Amino acid sequence: MAALMDLSFMYRWFKNCNLVSNLSEKYVFITGCDSGFGNLLAKQLVDRGMQVLAACFTEEGAQKLQQDTSCRLRTTLLDVTKSESIKAAAQWVRDQVGEQGLWALVNNAGVGLPSGPNEWLTKEDFVKVINVNLVGLIEVTLHMLPMVRRARGRVVNMSSSGGRVAVIGGGYCISKFGVEAFSDSIRRELYYFGVKVSIIEPGNYRTAILGKEGMESRLQKLWERLPQETRDSYGEEYFRIYTDKLKNVTQLAEPRVRDVINSMEHAVVSRSPRIRYNPGLDAKLLYLPLAKLPTPVTDFILSRYLPRPADGV
Repeated sequence: MAALMDLSFMYRWFKNCNLVSNLSEKYVFITGCDSGFGNLLAKQLVDRGMQVLAACFTEEGAQKLQQDTSCRLRTTLLDVTKSESIKAAAQWVRDQVGEQGLWALVNNAGVGLPSGPNEWLTKEDFVKVINVNLVGLIEVTLHMLPMVRRARGRVVNMSSSGGRVAVIGGGYCISKFGVEAFSDSIRRELYYFGVKVSIIEPGNYRTAILGKEGMESRLQKLWERLPQETRDSYGEEYFRIYTDKLKNVTQLAEPRVRDVINSMEHAVVSRSPRIRYNPGLDAKLLYLPLAKLPTPVTDFILSRYLPRPADGV
């Protein structure tokens, strides 16, 4: 048994260390590079010597990233919710990579808010998140795939542990479930072209996706716009306890994101990238087990974290 474990460890070590050749000649396009995972990954791949094409949402973010890196990084502006912006970015990438093609597309751009109890949200709240995290990701991928196929490269999609088990209401988990399905389907379609597809499923990390406004004030705004009948059904105590629990979750988020960046980098530079990466102890020890347990068991466990509404039975 010990020998088998040693062989398994050596095999995984070899796969992790077996990198693609000529990294300095390969192009990587990353969305959502203003801050967070995308920003740090762009810098890390530049340090690797790769040619990084970084898409930022704001001019300020693009200028700051350009100043912090070298000539191996070039920036462009991209709003993944607008088709014209995506088409322009795709043409820009095409001009950069030429006949060589695009080695890696990293779909990192994402938002997490508004989130909260589903009944407290509107259709527009759901659409705002889904358009960025899922529809935008799909449209960017469709425009970049011909260049990725030419390079026989790979696609790296940012999902979440919330794409395996729905732990909060709103468009976030819905969009990440969609990212999982889209990634699985294109992985099977692109296999015969030599293109690999990886999914990153981090646990609870502290990034700009949570926004700058405090969790309490955001939930207060959702609560105040509800009809009085709905507020009476849930009750003030429900609102208070739910807000406190969500604040605790965000405060406990892991600030050290190195494991996530290393997972993304491995998916880009390894000859044998994994299909799924699960950085974070909470991802491995909590969310993945919850996703694999029988549904009634998962429901029971998660229900322990939700308060009881005033009109609850």
